[in-house]
Amino acid sequence: MADNGIILETEGLVAGYGATTILHGTSISVRERRITTIIGPNGAGKSTLFRTVFGLLPARQGRITLDREDVTGTAPRGLLRRGLAYVPQGRNLFGELSVAENLELGGVSLGSITLTRKRMEAVYERFPILARRADAQASTLSGGEQKMLEVGRALLLEPKLLMIDEPSIGLSPKLVGEVFALLTGLRDTGVTVLMVEQNARAALAISDDALVLQQGRLALAGKANEILSHPDIGGLFLGSGLKQNHNV
Repeated sequence: MADNGIILETEGLVAGYGATTILHGTSISVRERRITTIIGPNGAGKSTLFRTVFGLLPARQGRITLDREDVTGTAPRGLLRRGLAYVPQGRNLFGELSVAENLELGGVSLGSITLTRKRMEAVYERFPILARRADAQASTLSGGEQKMLEVGRALLLEPKLLMIDEPSIGLSPKLVGEVFALLTGLRDTGVTVLMVEQNARAALAISDDALVLQQGRLALAGKANEILSHPDIGGLFLGSGLKQNHNV
């Protein structure tokens, strides 16, 4: 890993859709073995940032560095090989397939069914409920169990960095707590977690670091507890502005 503990950086990232630019020179740093949460109002560019970092959306300008290696423009398959996994917003399972079949599909890029099944056993050890329901259709799992399966599928690739977009969406408060406990457990085993989350208070409470995006730019960066208590955060979510690029 990088000597300064930075596993992911973006520098001056510009990206968008068609004629619309969403990211306006976005620069962030993510420290390894920590949970970093990105918050901000709707339209701030949070999901666009994830899609650009993961190679699903081209960067028009700027640079993306993963573990000191320039990966700007790298396709998702190449990023997976370099240790970056991504769990998008919403449900991303094959509902008619079993838990085991969903996991097997997640291991296709490993190129070995033997290795995939070995990694599946590790996922089952981490998430015993998935082992008990291995033959069940994914659509029959609870919301929290489905999110667990999505994360477990990503973990088949033994990522250094897991990006997860809106993990609490559509879940009850109890299940949100379970998912956040899952993420803290991953961090404690050495996985870096970068999360986008609208449930800001709950997410920041379990995070180490926080980034605040506004209008496609970094507005605040600092320790999660300091961001949580920052006097401007309430104003941000009510729509008032923040001075750009202020480190707490």
